[in-house]
Formats: sequence, C-alpha cells, structure tokens
Amino acid sequence: MIRRPALLGAALVLAAAGTAQAGDDPDVGAGECQVVKFCVDVSVPGQSGGENQQAGSQDSGGDSQLKCGYTKIDPEPPASAKELWKGADPKKSDLYFYSCSDGGQNNPDGFVVVPNGQQPQQQANPEELAQQAVDSMTLLGPDININPKPGGKGLVGMPVWMAVDESQTTWGPNTASASAGGVTVTATAKVSKVVWSMGDGNSVTCTNPGTVYQKSFGLKKSPDCGHVYTQPSSDVAGGRYKVTATSTWVINWQGGGANGQLTEVRNSSVAVTIVESQAVNS
Repeated sequence: MIRRPALLGAALVLAAAGTAQAGDDPDVGAGECQVVKFCVDVSVPGQSGGENQQAGSQDSGGDSQLKCGYTKIDPEPPASAKELWKGADPKKSDLYFYSCSDGGQNNPDGFVVVPNGQQPQQQANPEELAQQAVDSMTLLGPDININPKPGGKGLVGMPVWMAVDESQTTWGPNTASASAGGVTVTATAKVSKVVWSMGDGNSVTCTNPGTVYQKSFGLKKSPDCGHVYTQPSSDVAGGRYKVTATSTWVINWQGGGANGQLTEVRNSSVAVTIVESQAVNS
C-alpha cells in the first residue's frame, strides 16, 4: 500500500459584499472570501512505496493488475468543502475516497459520500468484467487448411501450403460484453498470429490466415504461409509429421473508465505424410 496526497482542495466562502479600494486602482466590487485549503492522504490499493515492481501474467496485459478500493477519509475535510460533500450534511455523513492502483487517467479517483455507519457500494472492477466477457466467448484453435491434405501424401522438396479458415470463433473478430454495478465492459478478440510447428523441428510464424491452395497454383510456393520438408515422414515415429497450429488471440477491452489488453492461446493439430518422389511412383 502506498500513501499519496489525493487532493489539494480550496473552498471559497462568500460573505457579505463590500467595496474594496486600493490606492489609485479603479473601484472593484467584491465579496469577502475565505480560502479553506486541505490535503487528504489516502492509501492506494495494490501499490507499495519505494520499490520498483513488475507484475503481470502470460495471458494478460494493459491494466491486468488493476486494483481498486475505498479509503475512509479521517479526519474529514471541513463542511465548507461543499464540492466534496455534494450537498450532504457532514455531521450525518462519512466521506470515502475511491482509487485505483495505477492512478492514471484511465482509472480516475473520486470521493463518495455515504450516511454515517454505512459502507460505500462496491464498484465493479473493469478488468474482472473484461475477463468475464472473454470467458463468455467461444475462442477455438485454428481451423487448419493444409496442402497436402491429411490422409493424402506430399513430396519431399515440394511446397506445403498452410492456411486457417476464418470464422468468428477461429479467427475473429469476436465481441462480447459483461456488466455489473452499472459498469459495462466490451471486449473484442482477434487472432494476431499463428505459429505452425511442422513436426520436423521447424516452425513457421504467420501473421495472416494464409492462402488456401488451389490446383491452378501448381508447384508455386505459398505467398504468405508455407513450408518445404527436406526429409520423409517415415523418419519419425508413426510415419507422419504432426503439424500443430497455435493461435494467439489478442483481446482489447474498454469500459468503466478503463481499458486494457488480454491474450488467449489456442491450438489445433493434424498429421501429414511426406514421402520421397520415387516412393510415389513405386
């Protein structure tokens, strides 16, 4: 927990008006004002003072460590600070300060007034709602479209074409929302890359769905996502190469005055047979 000044406030109390004169300056009509200044110290949840901290997880980003909470203000500011008391009677009310751990503009601090002895209504954590939205989505592994086809045979030295059939659940965009406590967070997920593990010790990273092979392409190489095997699959256990496509879903979310980014990983596999050219003719 780190304590930091939350507010330097000034309340102007207007009293009976009079006319002020200063030397040869022109007459100025003004009321008598009293400036009341006060500083509030609060504890910000999720932070500690004097140390650099690193926090995060493999599948999250942005405001992934966002923590929010209430701190009761004690001693309380004077009754003249009407902008804080929001019309409530300070004698019958308690003042709380709501803050988030990053303290940035995406998670603004604010004062909340409640009747004496009552607790403020807990506000929804935007990141938790973002995760709920993601959990409600159907995010699947790649819908693999590879040539040579599983069950068929490919040749050593010949181009292999890898592609992913695009849909809302296998490529995106996929959008969902979650709401609680008057806060709604909307998340949109889309695949940013697919890493193809080809089963021969090599991998290929594709940042697009790839191109589906057609017979008219002949012996051309894939323009955006392809591979060439240099050894037959008979050299590996089972006699086939296991091809695994791993997609990374990037989910951008916003709502409740905050925004951030999460990631999810999914994978799918197929097996392909690669033979020497003479094995096909024999």
